[in-house]
Parts: sequence; structure tokens; C-alpha cells
Amino acid sequence: MPLPDLDSSVGHSFGLEFDSVVIKQITEVTGLKMEQDVIELKQNTADGKYAIKKLPGRPKAGEVTVSRGLTEDNSFEQWVKDSRFGRMSDARRNGAIIVYDYEGIAIKRYKLINAWPKSLEIGTLKAGDTSVLTEKLAITYESMEVD
Repeated sequence: MPLPDLDSSVGHSFGLEFDSVVIKQITEVTGLKMEQDVIELKQNTADGKYAIKKLPGRPKAGEVTVSRGLTEDNSFEQWVKDSRFGRMSDARRNGAIIVYDYEGIAIKRYKLINAWPKSLEIGTLKAGDTSVLTEKLAITYESMEVD
């Protein structure tokens, strides 16, 4: 369900989808961006003034970090193992980060092209602590498309 033009969306929940597997328990997404190089063209105008014109350059690869509560689901660990042991044909995947509204309907998809996990970080393990254990997966990707 698309949002009306003047309404802003609220990121109620997030999901990660790779190879038709959807993980909806993502609690935080950081570093998601599209970026490209900037080319500076230095030139003189027709009346002899110095001018700098900026042109779009090559797109840059990106990196995003997703966090979730630690569960028995080992999909993050298995994906890291694939890349760690050089099985890049298994590790490099296309997928998406999905933003859901309050009703659980997908309102935005950020497609990650040729993505693979760079690192997996487990939250602080401390005896007697009552906070939720988390795992953070850093994913590097070659390009991003927005739907």
C-alpha cells in the first residue's frame, strides 16, 4: 500500500530477504545509502571567468549493518561461513531490506545487488545482565536499487 504524497512513513519494523527467505525480526538498519563519485570539470566560461562544473561519476559500492535479537536461527552464521571459506558463488546474493508499516505491509524495498556478509558481531555477553542479546551483520554490496 503506497503512502500518499504528503505523508511520511514510520519505520515500524524491518525485514531482510535473501533467496526467498524473509527475516522480519530486524531491529535496526544503519549505513544504507546510495553514493557516487563526483567529477570536477574546471573550465573557463565564454566571457573568460573560471568555473567549476560538477558531474556525476561512477556509483560506489556500499555497506549496511542490520541488527536483530539473538535467536536459534543460524542463517547469519551460515552465510558468513560461506564467504569466510571462499564459497563466493554461495555467499554473493541479491536480496532486499524491507520497511514495513504498522499493518505489516511492505512500503519500501532497498534491493542489494551482489551482497555478501563482511562480519557478524554478537552483543556483549555479561552474566546477570537483563538486556537482550543481539547480533549485528555487516553486509557489503555492489549496488542498490530502490522500489
